[in-house]
Amino acid sequence: MAKTFEEINQRIRKGEAVVLSADEMTELVKSEGAKKAAQKVDVVTTGTFGPMCSSGAFVNFGHSDPPIKMSKVWMNDVPVCADLAAVDAYIGATALSDSEGMLYGGAHVIEDLVDGRWVKLRATAYGTDCYPLREIETWVNRDTVNQAYLFNPRNSYQNYACATNGSDHTIYTYMGVLLPKYGNATYCSAGQLSPLLNDPYYRTIGLGTRIFLGGGEGFVSWQGTQHKPTVERSPGGTPVGPAGALALIGDLKRMDRRFLRGARFHRYGVSLYVGVGIPIPILDEEMAAFTGVADGDIETSVFDYSQPVRARQPLGRVNYGELRKGTIEIDGRNVGCAPLSSYKVAREIAGILKGWIEEGKFLLSAPVEPLPAEGGVLPLEVRSKEGI
Repeated sequence: MAKTFEEINQRIRKGEAVVLSADEMTELVKSEGAKKAAQKVDVVTTGTFGPMCSSGAFVNFGHSDPPIKMSKVWMNDVPVCADLAAVDAYIGATALSDSEGMLYGGAHVIEDLVDGRWVKLRATAYGTDCYPLREIETWVNRDTVNQAYLFNPRNSYQNYACATNGSDHTIYTYMGVLLPKYGNATYCSAGQLSPLLNDPYYRTIGLGTRIFLGGGEGFVSWQGTQHKPTVERSPGGTPVGPAGALALIGDLKRMDRRFLRGARFHRYGVSLYVGVGIPIPILDEEMAAFTGVADGDIETSVFDYSQPVRARQPLGRVNYGELRKGTIEIDGRNVGCAPLSSYKVAREIAGILKGWIEEGKFLLSAPVEPLPAEGGVLPLEVRSKEGI
């Protein structure tokens, strides 16, 4: 029998909702089947914790006296985008410190703010009649700014490639350090715990979906940049490739640095580890089957990252059950592989979200608009003015 969001929320309010984490649901569906699981379970909680470069935070500093129309802004010597209103700025997670380079960046500024630390603010301006101040230097923290909210244009990729390196030299990438001649492989997904792999066709996740974000509450605000749902999929619906992505928003002041951490990638740069958890309502048997997906059912392609992007052809496919064992086969050899994302923290996030729902602290929100179910991603072409 089909259920609605409101019926499930009523059960949550009464303390009667049956909530399982995604790995628990996998075991239940395996043992009892999707039909019985749909009858027993109301909500499945998911989680992921990995580097999500397309992240950042908006901050409003408040007005000084005399006021300043900030033109160039640095926070702990990291340049941030101030081409907004007078004292608004956007901290890009991958921005690098002018003095420390790849050792410190926007992601670390965000982590410092979340942790309540003081951050040095420096700004310059061209000066106007209404904003006469041309320079300011001061210190701010989470409690002295007006608003600080995370706004991440592309998070929670539905799936991602497994990376390796077939060249004769080490390469340094956003997938980590890749050793020559297929010396290692890396991947970045929580597999059966990952949000969009538990709702492969976006039946319950869309604009307005309430989520766990960085240790607090947040929402899906839009499709993520490079959202590409039109890809090859397995018989169970899971995509063999990046596919969908989410744009997310949430109050930075209520987040926890355990689930929002700056990271350095050797000779590549800075990224932000973001914790995301999304509740999946079990509306019917199909949703039970989707949330019963197992690591062994989810495949991804292996690519040689030393090759130009458009020339890359998959070296083969592996499933997450194989990846989690720590060794895969490439070109007839056994190659060690390691995750960039943390399965342990993903499970912790799913568990925390499960507890919030069981305690009646977290209700589900139906999407006000679905995510696009079709579409691809266009490349950037180099064109001359005469050629357009």
